[in-house]
Amino acid sequence: MEDKQAKKPVVAKPVPTGKPAFNRTPQSSNPYSDKYGADFRHIVRIVNTDLKGEKKVLMALQKIKGVSYMFSNFICFSAKIDPNTITGKLSGDDILKLENVIKNPPKFNCPSWMMNRRKDYETGQDMHIITTDLNLTTDDDLKRMKKIRSYKGVRHMLGQPVRGQRTKSNFRKNKGKVSLGVRKSAPVAKAAPAKK
Repeated sequence: MEDKQAKKPVVAKPVPTGKPAFNRTPQSSNPYSDKYGADFRHIVRIVNTDLKGEKKVLMALQKIKGVSYMFSNFICFSAKIDPNTITGKLSGDDILKLENVIKNPPKFNCPSWMMNRRKDYETGQDMHIITTDLNLTTDDDLKRMKKIRSYKGVRHMLGQPVRGQRTKSNFRKNKGKVSLGVRKSAPVAKAAPAKK
């Protein structure tokens, strides 16, 4: 037992010099540099939408309004980019390829059933609309239906269901405010007997 205690090295206490006793190396500003490399970007901007750099391309593209899982898969396939690539590692050329496919899917032989605007009212073409254009197009369609007073337009104006659902029990506007059925009338106060 005494031999083990005797073998412990003697450590001298550091002399105070005014500097910290430990050596601090400046850390890189990017905490993901160890995991993904120095060229990693946290936010990648594609078609005026900020996408998270930590996600895979297939999942990140779905954050763009108007891009579904199937369409996202088609975009990766047409741009010849691996869908499992981390979005923050994409180069500038890869981003341009993705934007080209998103903006003009018929050029890359996208099937018409995958596009979200088939036989457009004004042009008659199949097209895929994304981001704010999707909101504007939907609003224009609703305004047109209301203007020509089609059945769907009238139902939209009344705030009723458009697709033939029944309205006996569902689609109630004032759920808790108005009770259904027979209401009990308030008791009438009895008149006091007249004094003589």
